Amino acid sequence: MRNLHKLLVSAFVVLTACTEDIVIDVQEGEPMIGVEASFTDEWKQHEAILSYTASFYNKDEIKMVSGATVYVTDGMDTVYYHEDMEQLGHYFTDSVAGKKNTVYRLCVEIPELDGTKQCLFAESLMPDNVESIDSLVIKPFNGENDSMPTVFFMDTIEWVYPYFQSLPDPSIIYMPLLSINDSLVSNTLTQRMIIPVGGYAGYYINGVEMQEANKEIPIGYFRKSDLKEGDSIRANMYSITTDYLYYVYSLMASLGSNPMMGAPANVSTNIQPEGEGVGWFFTASTVSSKTVFRK
Repeated sequence: MRNLHKLLVSAFVVLTACTEDIVIDVQEGEPMIGVEASFTDEWKQHEAILSYTASFYNKDEIKMVSGATVYVTDGMDTVYYHEDMEQLGHYFTDSVAGKKNTVYRLCVEIPELDGTKQCLFAESLMPDNVESIDSLVIKPFNGENDSMPTVFFMDTIEWVYPYFQSLPDPSIIYMPLLSINDSLVSNTLTQRMIIPVGGYAGYYINGVEMQEANKEIPIGYFRKSDLKEGDSIRANMYSITTDYLYYVYSLMASLGSNPMMGAPANVSTNIQPEGEGVGWFFTASTVSSKTVFRK
């Protein structure tokens, strides 16, 4: 019994003594340029954000890249991004719209102290998209996946279903963003519900055939308590490339403090030359639809 007591005391000491923070020795390389840029077929000002990468344990404000020349071109027309003097490192085009099924090349030229320029680039095909979303319906989940929540802390979950004729190409991927009263819904930014239609390419999405097979596809949700009679719900459905899909997934997997989720260094990039830049230049085409919530 005495030996058992000593063993328990020793185990308690070991468990309670391990309180020292673990600091991982991360080998840092030279700072690279971080690029987050987009170009879509929406008539608007498109944005590019340029910053320098920081060390793993850096807690200081991110250093932005100012004074760069940024533009996109399809080989015939060129659109320039102009730096916002109130938000250094943020570059915007004039109001302009891209064209579906067109390859765009992003070019970033950063002046060096010796008079030379560091040149980064990336290419992306703006995918095709459906002509329109016929309607949006807000209702409880009605599919075969029993893991989909319908109640959240005694609050009913209302899912958003789009109805549209999908394209026959199974590689087309749809990325929806929801807004309520013209304000983006936060969970659509942090938990993107990507829709790879796959085997239902060419179907009328969420139509009679899919309803009969319990295969309806929602694109987001709201807590019913957050909805009021007459709220305006908008869905913007972007058609994106497969490579950008992988980037979004890898980016989401690298966020948070869980060491099992992976490190930011594992996130993919399409910025070239390799080893000089990180981030992504993506193109997308979009359609949108609105509905009004009725209780």
